[in-house]
Amino acid sequence: MSAYPPVKVGLLGLGTVGGGVTRVLARNAEEISRRAGREIIITHAAAKNLNTTTANTAGMKLTGEALEVVDDPEISIIVELMGGYEPARSLALRALANGKHVVTANKALIAKHGNEIFAAARAAGMMVGFEAAVAGGIPIIKAIREGLAGNRIEWVAGIINGTANFILTAMREQGRDFPEVLAEAQALGYAEADPTFDIKGIDAAHKLTILASIAFGIPLQFDQVYIEGISHISREDVAYAEQLGYRVKHLGIARRDVDGVQVRVHPTLIPQRHLLASVSGVMNAVLVKGDAVGQSLYYGAGAGAEPTASAVVADIVDVVRTLTADPENRVPHLAFQADALSDLPVLPMASVETACYLRLQAQDRPGVLADVTRILADRDISIEALVQKEPAPGASDVPIILLTYEVQEQRMNDAIAAIEALDSIRAPVMRIRLEPLDSD
Repeated sequence: MSAYPPVKVGLLGLGTVGGGVTRVLARNAEEISRRAGREIIITHAAAKNLNTTTANTAGMKLTGEALEVVDDPEISIIVELMGGYEPARSLALRALANGKHVVTANKALIAKHGNEIFAAARAAGMMVGFEAAVAGGIPIIKAIREGLAGNRIEWVAGIINGTANFILTAMREQGRDFPEVLAEAQALGYAEADPTFDIKGIDAAHKLTILASIAFGIPLQFDQVYIEGISHISREDVAYAEQLGYRVKHLGIARRDVDGVQVRVHPTLIPQRHLLASVSGVMNAVLVKGDAVGQSLYYGAGAGAEPTASAVVADIVDVVRTLTADPENRVPHLAFQADALSDLPVLPMASVETACYLRLQAQDRPGVLADVTRILADRDISIEALVQKEPAPGASDVPIILLTYEVQEQRMNDAIAAIEALDSIRAPVMRIRLEPLDSD
């Protein structure tokens, strides 16, 4: 038995993840205490709906008031599983001021207010664990922050939203349209009643903000992330990409180059042979390129009660292990020492270079292709592949598919505007960026 008394934990939120944390801690109590060196007990929990929770609340003091838990003098660690910006931010700051460590699964909180929260934690000599904020049960933060600490990280690319991946997988495998698959995802519980954060890319951007910060040693800058969702992707685009040897995935990409850091979330064509292309359904995967290790892939469940609880409990164990350690010798929250964060700028999307897939809906008459290729040539945009599809029976329009070599975003924006101004182009141009991922 440990010479130290049990560590008492307070839980804020007894929903899906909160319930998972209570079950994992109870089921694996002996193993967890052997790893941590002390027994860990949840003694106090707060939730809005105490009558409907599926959590294992045996032996806990339950309340509807979160402040009651945060102000409990016996608690050493506050686990915040409420989600959202407020009151999560205020409660986390109060917990730190009260001399309590904080563990959270709240990616929005860390992405938006992490700089403030980590500064408060350093001032108070406390730790903030947030492994569960990115990619559920995949220990990607620990991998980059600690396992790859000897590397200069060059880029990170990930499928970090399971809802979007489920939708794109079903569109490809079943040839279905976006609205129909979204409705199914909601029926299955993979998408919220309001799916905006998932399908618009905001959830992925929260997570990418965190990954970029720990990969490159820059402050958290959610407001600098380029964000594009998947609701405009058609089953035709998914099918055309497949025919060209690619799959459409909703990726978060953080890349360091000579001028700064790219941080962007958008639908992306990747080669079918690539490992990320085979990640299907609600699963998550993150690919990291380090100068010493090369590429390494981290794959697993990106959400769910116990996968996310796995990461939460691991953070609790980390905190318990360091309760008696010198605060100056702990692993820095954002991987780099707080006074050594870089002012490397996040680049505007207009200056980023990517290859592109373009789909044009054009009038079926001579000279159209010549007009399009002239517009591209005038802007030094080179075409890698061009496919003109047969028009549908009785239709006067024909789909034209182009793959370009790498081009600066602003030049492509200008070209698309010029193409759309042609009277022979019947609809807005569909542009999906393309990343080879393994050619660097």
